[in-house]
Amino acid sequence: MNTPISTNGPQSAATLPHRSDGSSLANYAKMKILVVDDEPANVALLEEILIESGYNRITPITDSRVALETYNRIRPDLVLLDLMMPHVDGLTILETLRAERTDVFLPVLVLTADVNEETKRRALREGATDFLLKPFDPIEVLLRIENLLEIRRLNIQLDIQRAAFEDALRTRSSELRDVVAERAS
Repeated sequence: MNTPISTNGPQSAATLPHRSDGSSLANYAKMKILVVDDEPANVALLEEILIESGYNRITPITDSRVALETYNRIRPDLVLLDLMMPHVDGLTILETLRAERTDVFLPVLVLTADVNEETKRRALREGATDFLLKPFDPIEVLLRIENLLEIRRLNIQLDIQRAAFEDALRTRSSELRDVVAERAS
């Protein structure tokens, strides 16, 4: 598909907006982003936008046939996914990701030129977290990426806290069982 993804050139990181809490877009630079689009120019533009904003763990692929293998190898924190690709379309990739990864929150930002409402609805039904039409504004894409990475970070933090709570609960339950058993003897 030859639809450009941006009508505006990338913005310098210094001109990009900041969150109301004062944090910059580069706060999530160490999080891994997988970019899947069959058009090398689109992938290059997204990479340029991300790199200029401080992201440094970007894995770009233009062959949708290796998307799932690449995902399983790098376990990204965010997937930027085109829908209209040869070989394996984005909806199939999305469906497979959701079927395989039900235990982890994985944000998927769909980027497509398909303005068909049914396609948009299907992508959202299949588990797309957000949706942008090409061509898009680089600042909007960066803000959506930052928002999705923040949600991912919070989900990871919640999973860690939940695991710590469950461990503490198991430990305390075991201690209580020991005390009850001791008193019963």
